[in-house]
Amino acid sequence: MILDTQVLENRFVRLEPLAETHREGLRAACAADPETWNQLYPFSMLDGHFEPAWDRMIGKTMGGSSQSFAVMVGGEVGGMTSYLNIDLANRKLEVGGTYYRPDLRGGAVNPAAKRLMLGHAFDSGLQRLQICVDAINARSRAAVVKLGATQEGILRSDRITWTGRVRDTVFFSILADEWPGVREGLDARLARV
Repeated sequence: MILDTQVLENRFVRLEPLAETHREGLRAACAADPETWNQLYPFSMLDGHFEPAWDRMIGKTMGGSSQSFAVMVGGEVGGMTSYLNIDLANRKLEVGGTYYRPDLRGGAVNPAAKRLMLGHAFDSGLQRLQICVDAINARSRAAVVKLGATQEGILRSDRITWTGRVRDTVFFSILADEWPGVREGLDARLARV
């Protein structure tokens, strides 16, 4: 598997490899929904937490264990998403660290971004894609199921969030032989928009 870093684009979104030019736009997008950061994410990108989180994302990208993208909508940074835990030898990775401004949720942005990311990864030789969601995050769980991923189970007391809450994590996956059906479903959803 060879996973090149590149811009991914369709008529709804443009995923640009995260760079310094996205810093302030992402900061503003993250500040648009403090409640989500305070309740549903294992880390924070609010206020004083933004810079350390930014530095970690950039560091992991430079180290090759992840690739983070700015989600561009209408020329503005509307959020972020990443390939995480990239394991080229075993042809697997995780898609996560996804956040969108509230006004971009529930429409074409998430399925369009996932269509680009999953297509690029499976076209690059991916065997297994994993998506992990906080068990209390009903909105994200529903979105992952709607993508066509299979729930594999719940890892109890998986991590401690930045607020100190102990999180249970729901694991979902899409395998290479399942991708054609998932792709068709995503394409059909986006054709209706």
